[in-house]
Amino acid sequence: MSLEEKQSQDIKATVKKLSLVVVGMCCFVAALVPLYDLFCEVTGLNGKTGGPYVFDEAKVRPDTSRLIKVNFLTNTNEGMPWEFRSQKGSVRVHPGAATTVSFYVKNTTGKPMIAQAIPSLVPSSAAEYFHKTECFCFEQQLLMPGEFLDMPMRFIVDLGLPRNVQSINLSYALFDVTDRVGLPDDIQSTSNQVSPVAGG
Repeated sequence: MSLEEKQSQDIKATVKKLSLVVVGMCCFVAALVPLYDLFCEVTGLNGKTGGPYVFDEAKVRPDTSRLIKVNFLTNTNEGMPWEFRSQKGSVRVHPGAATTVSFYVKNTTGKPMIAQAIPSLVPSSAAEYFHKTECFCFEQQLLMPGEFLDMPMRFIVDLGLPRNVQSINLSYALFDVTDRVGLPDDIQSTSNQVSPVAGG
């Protein structure tokens, strides 16, 4: 076997190994999200909040002897140009009482986009006592160019919240997931049409 043939075989073997490494890394990254979700669900760490909560207001008497301050923080992920904010910076609630607040979002771009809001909560020890019965974060938001929404979020602070917790910070990060989930076919075909240039 000549030197050139041996070098060619070595290069092919290296390419195969690198390809396997790349595939392995992709699988690892894809597995991180469900593993992270499971970890947070089991441990309650990182203040990750849960899904929809079933609540019968008629059966629960709020604890009027306590007031908990709930602060709302919003931000958009890098590269996400939408406007996103809470209509109130904070509210004071009695544990056990259902409360509804509203968040504003606007697609400031000239194209349809899909967003997903990811919540987190501080202190993390309060995460298991913060229940959402209705939330825009349970589903993705599709907005057309310039479209805006007032999105409700209804929640209850559990009566079992430790008495040393007097305030909770609920944060939402808004991500652009358009490329990941894809636009519906009817909207995709509309957005692909060329718009006439103003003044052209």
